[in-house]
Amino acid sequence: MAEAPIQIRHALEILKQIADDRGVPRNIRRVATESIEVLLDPKMTPGLKAASVISKLEEVSMDPNTPLFARTKIWQVVSLLEQVRDS
Repeated sequence: MAEAPIQIRHALEILKQIADDRGVPRNIRRVATESIEVLLDPKMTPGLKAASVISKLEEVSMDPNTPLFARTKIWQVVSLLEQVRDS
């Protein structure tokens, strides 16, 4: 398997922070964990991984229960993943 693009590696780091933070509501931590699993899936192309995760994160970022610091991290991940393209 080819090495993951740098944007995906950075996104994984941020998502792990969200998933491990007990100050973040459980449903948002669950979406972060699911997103990590998608980004690590070797069967999917980088572009497909990015699009799938962006879809999940945009939905959860609109949740009024999302703390501001977590929402900012989610937007960081979305911004990183928007740069990922299939070659």
